[in-house]
Amino acid sequence: MVYQAYSPAIADPAVAAQRFVPPFKLDRMTWIKPSFLWMMYRCGYARKEGQERVLAVRITRTGFDWAVSNAVESSIRGKPPVRVQWDPERGLDHEALPHRSIQIGLTREAVDMYVNEWTVGITDVTALAHEIHEKVRARDLDGARALLPVERPYGTSTAQNA
Repeated sequence: MVYQAYSPAIADPAVAAQRFVPPFKLDRMTWIKPSFLWMMYRCGYARKEGQERVLAVRITRTGFDWAVSNAVESSIRGKPPVRVQWDPERGLDHEALPHRSIQIGLTREAVDMYVNEWTVGITDVTALAHEIHEKVRARDLDGARALLPVERPYGTSTAQNA
């Protein structure tokens, strides 16, 4: 599972079609995030303009593996199909944690595969983001943690999908 945040104009058609369709643009780089909490940090629990909807995108393990194996650090020049950067993982209050989270940037070649081959399903998890945020704001951190999606370190899943 990877996460992305979009405006309703992009999220609604994607959820309805269960794949990205216009106005999503295939020619733009798109960043996917396997960490739910890092996505919450990035989109402010789905409260930032243009990022009001959080989507959980189920992609094939083969696709995720391809992206990782074809990635280069974002600081390297050139036109690779995938760029990665490692940022501090985030906690419920957006605090930096002592370990890193990968952000995967897909360029045109990879975006086409992501949209047309790798995507298995798209779920709108905006309500979950808001519910977790409300518990964080109420300082019910145990309640917020209990709602977080289960995430496993890369390489530990035996399922067909990442």
